[in-house]
Amino acid sequence: MRSQAVPTQPSAGDVTPAVLAIGRPDFANVLIDTLRRQAGVGHCMVFALTRAGAASCLLDAGNIPTGSDLGAAYAGQFHESDPNRDALFEAETSAPIMLPSFAPRMYGARYRKLFFNDSDIVDKCATAIWTGDTCFYVNFYRITSQGRFGDAERARLRAIAPAIGASVARHFQQAATPGQNLAALFSTRAPLSTLTPREQEVCRHILTGFSSEAISQALGISLHSTLTYRKRAYERLGISSQNELFSIVLRLLAGPSGLN
Repeated sequence: MRSQAVPTQPSAGDVTPAVLAIGRPDFANVLIDTLRRQAGVGHCMVFALTRAGAASCLLDAGNIPTGSDLGAAYAGQFHESDPNRDALFEAETSAPIMLPSFAPRMYGARYRKLFFNDSDIVDKCATAIWTGDTCFYVNFYRITSQGRFGDAERARLRAIAPAIGASVARHFQQAATPGQNLAALFSTRAPLSTLTPREQEVCRHILTGFSSEAISQALGISLHSTLTYRKRAYERLGISSQNELFSIVLRLLAGPSGLN
């Protein structure tokens, strides 16, 4: 029996490129390209929320220039006032969650001004998935020049959301290796091994989903000290974001001397 030829043009709902990019340094770029092609998404941000209260921005990709600042602000304090938070934390299974359609009235004035008005965001859709005690919260945005999501684009996002959420979760689970292995990676592999012990501790907590405030509490140091150690570590590594820190770890894990 002869095999059937596979169409070369991506079909509606085809997120294969994002799935195949799991664990690769270019995952963020492949993900946003897939979302643009499938549903006209302008920007994507991924947050990790834990039942213990930690929050971190894992991914920021697309056409919003202030995306990294918004990610830091959300992880720092605004996640606590997100109107979707109750829906996220009421979920008790690993089934994909599709959040309600965006409506400005859902958000408080300060939140709305920072995350929508000042950032030129006019529409948002979101999905999430729990794996253990961590929720991977995936947000899709459109800016003014794009206009709001159309009905067909919303339907497409609903269709691909389970696969996108699962791909994001698997990608960042691979980056967040168990603490003992992660400590070994930092102590033996350059450039991570060039960091001071305290800088390594801060970076390991970042990789496992802790906010700056949670890191301060876990290590028994001030928030100012945590931010200073993070800044110094990023400078030593030649990076400026959590995404780049994850990329370094993923690259080392994928190399010939990666941890087994």
